[in-house]
Amino acid sequence: MSLRFDAITKLTDEVEANGSKSSKITAIFGENVFTLKTAREFLSDDAYKSLVGSIKGGKKIDRANAGQIANGLRAWAESKGVTHYTHWFQPLTGTTAEKHDSFFTLKSDGTAIEEFDGAALVQQEPDASSFPNGGLRATFEARGYTAWDPSSPAFIIEIGTGRTLCIPTIFVSYTGESLDYKAPLLKALEALNKHAVDVAHYFDKNVNKVTATLGWEQEYFIIDEALANARPDLVQSGRTVFGAAPAKGQQLEDHYFGSIPERVYAFMRDYETEAYKLGIPLRTRHNEVAPAQFECAPIFEEVNIAVDHNTLLMDVMSRVAKRHKLRVLLHEKPFAGINGSGKHNNWSMATDTGVNLLAPGKTPKTNLMFLTFFVNTIKAVHDYADILRASIASAPNDHRLGANEAPPAIISVFVGQYLFKVLEEVESRVGHNFDEQDEAILKLDLHRSIPELLLDNTDRNRTSPFAFTGNKFEFRAVGSTANCANPMTILNTIMAETLKTFKKDVDALIEKGEKKEVAVMQTIQRYIVESKKVLFEGDGYSEEWHNEAEKRGLPNLKTTPVALDAMVTPKAKKLFLDNNIYTHSELEARHEIELEKYLKKVQIEARVMGDLAINHIIPAGVKYLTQLASNIENLKSVGVPETTYRSQLAILTEVSEHINVVYENVNAMVEARKVANNIADMRERAIAYCDDIKGKYFDVIRYHVDKLEHLVDDEEWTLPKYREMLFLR
Repeated sequence: MSLRFDAITKLTDEVEANGSKSSKITAIFGENVFTLKTAREFLSDDAYKSLVGSIKGGKKIDRANAGQIANGLRAWAESKGVTHYTHWFQPLTGTTAEKHDSFFTLKSDGTAIEEFDGAALVQQEPDASSFPNGGLRATFEARGYTAWDPSSPAFIIEIGTGRTLCIPTIFVSYTGESLDYKAPLLKALEALNKHAVDVAHYFDKNVNKVTATLGWEQEYFIIDEALANARPDLVQSGRTVFGAAPAKGQQLEDHYFGSIPERVYAFMRDYETEAYKLGIPLRTRHNEVAPAQFECAPIFEEVNIAVDHNTLLMDVMSRVAKRHKLRVLLHEKPFAGINGSGKHNNWSMATDTGVNLLAPGKTPKTNLMFLTFFVNTIKAVHDYADILRASIASAPNDHRLGANEAPPAIISVFVGQYLFKVLEEVESRVGHNFDEQDEAILKLDLHRSIPELLLDNTDRNRTSPFAFTGNKFEFRAVGSTANCANPMTILNTIMAETLKTFKKDVDALIEKGEKKEVAVMQTIQRYIVESKKVLFEGDGYSEEWHNEAEKRGLPNLKTTPVALDAMVTPKAKKLFLDNNIYTHSELEARHEIELEKYLKKVQIEARVMGDLAINHIIPAGVKYLTQLASNIENLKSVGVPETTYRSQLAILTEVSEHINVVYENVNAMVEARKVANNIADMRERAIAYCDDIKGKYFDVIRYHVDKLEHLVDDEEWTLPKYREMLFLR
């Protein structure tokens, strides 16, 4: 029996796994997190104040207090059965990393003790040579450091019966270059804070801090584990490289928001419980559009915490799924012909005075502040659209962007009909001669132009990569496997740069004698004029928009190797260097890392296609050909007229032709890979994999394999089919 039929048999006999017992979320929320409330119980006054000062004010923790905090952390962790700790970090592999050490040690006299000192809390030295570094470090230069990030609380991860204390950290090389996603993100958040506070002071001098907030929406597929294990392409690449469309896909749209299947529901409850213990504030769960596709989303959090929580949740989901004999597929496009998965990043900014800077206010003054940050966001996206596009570029996301469920690769901004009219109204006042300047500005009461229920009246545009949805912008183009830190680093950096320029422009007008409100409004008007070509309210999937975008001069970077070029332009280098996010060498390194990651993923998919074609598809086809040929020969031998078995002859010919095309193209693809592997330049090699391998062979091979799936005897087909993976649970 093949793995496919064995999996189906086991699925039929499968006993549903039970989810966790019901309990109030508030009773377990954050129980495995070293929150400030918990810290108050385990730390001295000085240590507690030092920790609070670091978290809220960014103050450095001295070594003495670090030692006290470490002791408190150990005491708390041991009270929960923890024996090991780790520095938990996010290297440029796209996954998390950890090296576990025990609290156990021996004194010089051989006495066994439990110990965790300040030095171990603050810094660890994992081997950096095996992590992606883009040429920043030679293989023999292995030293790298993880450094504690106090702004993200420590937590305890439970794996089976084991528990480990995890300390969120940044990861840098021996010479100080960033080797992770978190360090640049923290720098970008600080840059945004500085320049957003400066601009906010035009309206409210009491603002001392501006925090970027993030609410992500995680989409994913769930299929049976045994069926997944019977698909080598899912195991190796995370997606199905072959698979004929089932008779029923998502065309009836009956899965969206439908009743959650019982086995999946048990899994959801289980992973949600684990998430709540870790302080991840999940709020929403539902069926997505495609069969076997689901989504979860949390309450908004500060960006750094939100990024850590999303990265952690992806790991939790994958582990918990195994308890239920399920497999979580986080790939952006695991199945062809149905919707892929994204991770919409809902982003906004909030002041320490309690104001959402992207929410319209109740007075002309507060609306002028809203309009300032709103227009600056549009300007930032306009000026740095190519860099923003590069932030979500990856091999998996290339399969999704531009398809009918995802925004196109063209970066545009949707603001809704009401705000679009407001921007037109403001723009129309360009050159207006204010005789009574302050009064004239204050008469621009935007509140009357914007409905009270803006959140509902501003419709959502599913085809827009960057859409305003009432009190936040939704960056819809982010892929489901992505670490949110990368697009958030870019978005917060370009926003910081734009606000910095805005303040210079406004101050220059004030120095010329303009009143503050007039200077602000005139700058806003100019920014609207300069960036309005990025505004688009229509269907981003349409051919008309692609033509219009080209006329407007908007970049349409369809593939990752080309899109990544934006990261190393003089404009990008200046942007990141001026804001202290990346040095030139760090940018060049990340460019190379992303290119290498791309070509390796395409290379893996190409190898998987070749393996499946030669070892699964062609043998099944040949076996069926043998059966057909035998049947035809038997009919001939008894003198049956050829006209009565012409269908068998036609099928035999068709199957044989498809097999030949698959075999020839697989061999040609192998030769193309050999040529590409000899290209020294990383960018040119990535482009070769994109154009000469993926672009030339993937669709052709798949087309003929999928045709064979429809023709070959179902009993001979070894790979689980779409109808089984998507609908059997």
